[in-house]
Amino acid sequence: MTEQQSPTVESGKLPEILPILPLFDAVLFPKMVLPLVVMQGESIQLIDEAMSKDRMIGLVVAKTNAVKRLYGAEDLYDIGTAALILKMAKTEDNRAQLLVQGISRFRISDFIEGKPYQMGHIEQLYDKFERDKEVEAMISNILGMFTRIVEISPGMPQEVAGVAKSITDPGILADMVTSTINSTAEEKQKVLAMDDVKLRLQEVLKLVTYQLEILELGNKIQTQVKGDMDQRQREYYLREQLSAIKKELGDKDESTVEIDEYRAKIEAKKLPEIAKKEADRELNRLSRMHPSSSEYTVSSTYLDWLTALPWNESTEDALDIKKARKILDDDHFGLEKAKKRILEYLAVRKLNPDSKGPILCFAGPPGTGKTSLGHSIARALGRKFVRISLGGVRDEAEIRGHRRTYVGALPGRIIQGIRRAETNNPIFMLDEIDKVGADFRGDPSAALLEVLDPEQNYSFSDHYLDVPFDLSKVMFITTANILDTIPPALRDRMEVLQLLGYTEDEKIKIANKYLIPRQRKEHGLKNGQIVFSRGAVRHIIGGYTREAGLRNMERELASVCRGVASKIAEGEAEAVTINVVNIPKYLGPVKFMPETKAKTSVPGVATGLAWTQAGGEILFIEAIAMKGKKGLTLTGQLGDVMKESATAALSFIRSKAKSLNIDEEFFETHDIHIHIPAGAIPKDGPSAGVTMLTALVSLLTDKPIRKDFAMTGEITLRGEVLPVGGIKEKVLAAHRAGIKTVLLPKWNQKDLEEDIPKKVLKEIEFLFADKMTDVLKIALEK
Repeated sequence: MTEQQSPTVESGKLPEILPILPLFDAVLFPKMVLPLVVMQGESIQLIDEAMSKDRMIGLVVAKTNAVKRLYGAEDLYDIGTAALILKMAKTEDNRAQLLVQGISRFRISDFIEGKPYQMGHIEQLYDKFERDKEVEAMISNILGMFTRIVEISPGMPQEVAGVAKSITDPGILADMVTSTINSTAEEKQKVLAMDDVKLRLQEVLKLVTYQLEILELGNKIQTQVKGDMDQRQREYYLREQLSAIKKELGDKDESTVEIDEYRAKIEAKKLPEIAKKEADRELNRLSRMHPSSSEYTVSSTYLDWLTALPWNESTEDALDIKKARKILDDDHFGLEKAKKRILEYLAVRKLNPDSKGPILCFAGPPGTGKTSLGHSIARALGRKFVRISLGGVRDEAEIRGHRRTYVGALPGRIIQGIRRAETNNPIFMLDEIDKVGADFRGDPSAALLEVLDPEQNYSFSDHYLDVPFDLSKVMFITTANILDTIPPALRDRMEVLQLLGYTEDEKIKIANKYLIPRQRKEHGLKNGQIVFSRGAVRHIIGGYTREAGLRNMERELASVCRGVASKIAEGEAEAVTINVVNIPKYLGPVKFMPETKAKTSVPGVATGLAWTQAGGEILFIEAIAMKGKKGLTLTGQLGDVMKESATAALSFIRSKAKSLNIDEEFFETHDIHIHIPAGAIPKDGPSAGVTMLTALVSLLTDKPIRKDFAMTGEITLRGEVLPVGGIKEKVLAAHRAGIKTVLLPKWNQKDLEEDIPKKVLKEIEFLFADKMTDVLKIALEK
């Protein structure tokens, strides 16, 4: 290794041409010293030639770290520092180690070619400043903050602050502070490029302020962490001392007492083999943990859940069929099919106690008694009742639970419900199963597939417990308004019981037997203080509610009871009889007119039957013709399927115009408009096809449709009538509206054999057809 010494640095003018050596991630300022290592062959040749001459080189920061043989104007900043090589030493691996001292700033005018390294014409730069109060203030601030930086920086020698205070030249002070603090090469190059000293001081003040804030914040965090660690260490020592004192006194440690309690609980619970093995393993882990650790809480919570579940606790079923029938009849009026199925279940349990429970699904419009029926089943069986609502559940973990690795993990709703019931055979109601949704967190309905399968749920595994739990003894009941949104695989696991809407007579009986006494009690009224006449209840049902269930009717009854309670409380009356005349005083004017009164017996108007989630509805279809160019207009917010039915009906009529006694030229000169009132309500489905075709034929033949007549059915272009769904709901809607004759597809005749009340079957005449020609013969007046 060879070493050469340099002469003393002398100030003076720089030469006009300097060899340019690129710098990477480092900036040299005038009067500062910088060690360098040079590895490239061209750069070593530059050093050798500089050492043989005046030892002067130009150091310029490269804009990128990419290594090149020659650097152009686009690769280097235009302002650099002329430097004198103080020392140079070469190593055996052909590297050069330098110690250089900055002399002065310069700007590169242009580059000179011809050498293997870069040469450039330079222009020497001089500091420009005027010493005033602002400069003095900035110098004072920079020195103060720089001194503080040196104090709190562990790797910076304390003498640096004294050196900075001894510098009298503002420009040199700014350069010295910038080269010392921890800032980026871009920030330092920005300071180097400033020949105006006042601007340079302002920039350095920003860098020093930022650097001091970072250091103080880091110092604060370190102090806080150290304080927390000291506090934990102190608590640990105190706990160990307390434990030692208790041992000397012969007292048991609290954690040891808790471990013994858990061990006793596990033994008393007589857990299944898999669960006991997991509980013992977790208890052994818990015994090795310190009570202050976070893992201790996780393990103890898990053991709490494991020992709180009713692994072997069951309630004995009250298998008295007559008593169960009486309870169901007392609690609910009607619902004969649901009651019959429940009593069959009890009978099977009585004959075969080991039979697996069915999965019943009560489907029907809101307010028809689905949820309350679950309470009655639990009372009839003498079992505990648990209800969870699935409406809006979109996270699979809600059903299966979270894994214990998550903070705040808990079992799913199924296991939570079993723990609340404290028995392993409760009546478990999953309410609103049709409202379950799926998103990025999983599909809860898929998690329910195992729960609602008697062949699988004997070993249901919750993610939190991670051991199988037997759900085969649980009687699951689900409720839904519609079945279409339930996945087919899940629907296949359930036995669906349709709960239809109630007739007017049934609503009157339910109101008198259940709703009026309940509302009277809730509003603090005695039996004689409010009396409803039979006509008043019927008027409330027909004029103020339009629903398949009972909720709105109960709300209206509650409004009447509140009005009567107000009068009695104010002393205006002692007792009130509610009749048809005084109902508007409490409920206002009639809200709904009888639907059939809105229909006038004119050609082009037909009455159809529709199905909604809230039950059946009456649907009026109006058709009109006007001068035009064979256009078809459809209004009433119709869906695509209903629009296609209208188009198919018109095409059928045009193809059969001659046989229907319709002028074939009529379509060439007229537009047809079909409208379905209640335009704000979206409508869709194929079951209005028969009604639209009948309305069009009625219009084009100028024959009105029979009075008190309604119809439903899907049509084809061949003129066939296809079966539709929701027959039971539609028939009840026709009965509520006072319809006397209903026309149905022939294939739907079998749907009248079940669920529809006998009174409805007696009061409505049912006609059936499988061809559109038969429908027109029946529907149009002669």
